[in-house]
Amino acid sequence: MQYNKVEICGVNTSSLKVLKESEKLELLKIMKTGSKKEAKAAREKLINGNLRLVLSVIQRFANRGENADDLFQVGVIGLIKAIDNFDPTLDVRFSTYGVPMIIGELRRHLRDYNCIRVSRSVRDTAYHAMQVKEKLTLKNNREPTVEEIAKELNIPKENVVLALEAIVEPVSLYEPVFNDGADTVYVMDQIGDKNDDTSWLDEISMKEAMKNLSDREKRILGLRFFKGKTQTEVAKEIGISQAQVSRIEKGAVNQIKSSLF
Repeated sequence: MQYNKVEICGVNTSSLKVLKESEKLELLKIMKTGSKKEAKAAREKLINGNLRLVLSVIQRFANRGENADDLFQVGVIGLIKAIDNFDPTLDVRFSTYGVPMIIGELRRHLRDYNCIRVSRSVRDTAYHAMQVKEKLTLKNNREPTVEEIAKELNIPKENVVLALEAIVEPVSLYEPVFNDGADTVYVMDQIGDKNDDTSWLDEISMKEAMKNLSDREKRILGLRFFKGKTQTEVAKEIGISQAQVSRIEKGAVNQIKSSLF
């Protein structure tokens, strides 16, 4: 994601105006007390004067693989909501109120448009669980347990776990997990491959061990382990007793084991 480019959503970021806190408060007051025309103009100035704030917030989401233009547009929606709901009589800086609103809008966007679709009920549960988690963290100065979150929501703890797990973003196979300054280890390096060298060697060893078996032993093992037949069915097909099939099968398996190990 490139944030150093001059334009984002057609907006020249290098020329974005930054309002002073006093200017923001004055415009917010006009929105509340001015005429309809004055309020509309003040709102427009507030939006344009806080676009740099949106730009700074979306940089926190730089590693999500999302399009910068899309995030910027979503961030502007959060900014507009903050402007429309902010109370200028409170002794709080606008940015203190606006940043969490912008972040919340971005998180909802990423949650709702995740490549893995999650039902709305599960998303809602996860959203409420995160709200409760933040509230209890502030209240107790520590992260709450799943049991505490579930108790606050009055739902089973299993529902909380499932909901929070469902909205966790998938990790890219190319996500770096370790770097010693020379070689970088990625997630894909830690995932086993059924077609790796070890599997090939095991297959070759098995074929070599099978060569030493008699034709009847090979046939019995083929019917038992590749076609899934019972010893009784194998005995009937070959024309020997079930006890003989069991003895031959056991001997053949032991022979393979001794060849491999």
